[in-house]
Amino acid sequence: MYILGISAYYHDSAVALIRDGEIVAAAQEERFTRRKHDPSFPANALRYCLDHEGISLADLDTVIFYDKPFLKFERLLETYYAYAPAGISSFVKAIPVWIKEKLFLKKLLLDELKKVDARISKMAPLLFSEHHLSHAASAFFPSPYQEAAILTIDGVGEWATASICHGSGNSIKILKELRFPHSLGLLYSAVTYYLGFKVNSGEYKLMGLAPYGNPESDRVDQYCCLIREKIVAIRADGSLRLNMEYFDFAAGLKMTDNSAWEKLFGFPRRVEESELLPEHCDLALAFQWVTEEVVLKMAGEAKKLTGAANLCLAGGVALNCVANGRLKRSGIFDNIWIQPAAGDAGGALGAALAAYHIGKNIERVADCNSDLMHGSYLGPEYSDLDILRTARKYGAVFNRYDSFGELCSVTAGYLQEENVIGWFQGRMEWGPRALGNRSIIADARSPEMQRKLNLKIKQREGFRPFAPSVLAESFQEYFDSDTPSPYMLLVADVVKGRRNLLPEGYHDLPVREKLYHLRSDIPSVTHIDFSARLQTVHCETNPRYWQLIDTFRQKTGYGVIVNTSFNVRGEPIVMTPEDAYRCFMRTEMDYLVMGDFIFDKREQPVWQEKHDFSPAYALD
Repeated sequence: MYILGISAYYHDSAVALIRDGEIVAAAQEERFTRRKHDPSFPANALRYCLDHEGISLADLDTVIFYDKPFLKFERLLETYYAYAPAGISSFVKAIPVWIKEKLFLKKLLLDELKKVDARISKMAPLLFSEHHLSHAASAFFPSPYQEAAILTIDGVGEWATASICHGSGNSIKILKELRFPHSLGLLYSAVTYYLGFKVNSGEYKLMGLAPYGNPESDRVDQYCCLIREKIVAIRADGSLRLNMEYFDFAAGLKMTDNSAWEKLFGFPRRVEESELLPEHCDLALAFQWVTEEVVLKMAGEAKKLTGAANLCLAGGVALNCVANGRLKRSGIFDNIWIQPAAGDAGGALGAALAAYHIGKNIERVADCNSDLMHGSYLGPEYSDLDILRTARKYGAVFNRYDSFGELCSVTAGYLQEENVIGWFQGRMEWGPRALGNRSIIADARSPEMQRKLNLKIKQREGFRPFAPSVLAESFQEYFDSDTPSPYMLLVADVVKGRRNLLPEGYHDLPVREKLYHLRSDIPSVTHIDFSARLQTVHCETNPRYWQLIDTFRQKTGYGVIVNTSFNVRGEPIVMTPEDAYRCFMRTEMDYLVMGDFIFDKREQPVWQEKHDFSPAYALD
């Protein structure tokens, strides 16, 4: 039995395919079109999923969409009515699109499906799941737990902005919901916007910026008080109410009322790409603290309502790995599992799983040890022939290794010499994190590597941190955590024995001076507050990446390396060998390892294209 889930038409369009309850393929449309957060119908991702299994649309038992458009339209109409006449400009812009297209989404989806396979005479039933049920199903059904509380938090679905559910066996019961316009996700997006980053794209930058705030300053405390007194009222159960006098997203075209925020916090909205000042960092820290407070209170309420020992997380806010780390350390739940594609793309997977387990009432048995995500390696895979075809197209020079052990030894040696390497192996990752199959890797011990990667390779802001990939068997040698983190969704501190002392007045230093202080013996993965966004690498799910890191350990004594996504700023993570080679040649990477092939930058033909990515990719 095949069930296909689809998310589309907002951001991060995606398709997921399950066979008899097993997740067999999943991919985001952006990886195919090279348009980041592509919201269009995911025709390419759909073709990939079908081709992976060698089936056609006629073989599908069910197709299911990840939310209910009529409920969303109801919310829009009621919101515009409630805020009239303030929302007239937004109303005039949005309603024609709905009347022309989105109200007839069922027909639109069927038409798009038929474009993929025009020969099909009979289509599988097309169903619609609720947005937060899709999130909840994506978190619970692949998890290791037979029973769990489920917490979903995002911007907004149809009406819900957060939900507490109880999952047991093949059922999910919604116990409590927070409703629009009161939303933790929209609050976080609002401050993302106010600090000059893009909404639905730059929230992770806000999380990375927060540690540059001064936790000992009166200003951060003042900001926290202002946030709680003026902007958001937080209740004991984690529910909240936004003071809509400070926001414009309900009926307008902006996230915030900028004049109200400027009056409250004493500085204007930051212009994109402008210098980051201490007040920007302090405000980011204050909002991060408030976010963590709300998440902890919601989790406490979930524990109270369900009594469960386990917690599953999904929704865009579940990608806030700092809050996740604090939640894990709180001990509210014994175990936590987070969907690696926690955002809207993951809704496609959740909808498919909901149709299988809930819609068809098919039993689910979890073993309490392993999840069903297959390491999240669910995307396309390319053969040696595909790599050779790309090499011939560009006249690329390479060395091919018959022994993977030898390739690992050579690559580990290059890492040891502080080279930057594009690492391209196996199936592409599902979700926003590169987990060792489409990664740029480097030596975590290098004092200069963070600066080099940000400015010369990724072409992005210098303050942004990099994640460590560490052998699952030895991660506690480096990080203060008792929990593996295979999907890079938990933050843990570097162990104290590896840290360096901070200089006098460290928290008062400018951003740049803080950034380049040597903080530990693995400085390239140690963030400004000694934290790291941890990825534990497991031999069972990614033997090739594990073997590379273990080879590096044998050479250096360190079983940890830098891992960042294989792309530049504004570009989706590379998918094909051609994507990888082009990114390699247009940056200052030193080597590219694809499959059993190593490409040395110095040996490649002169690259004719400009090295500037800006015409191709808008800054995120």
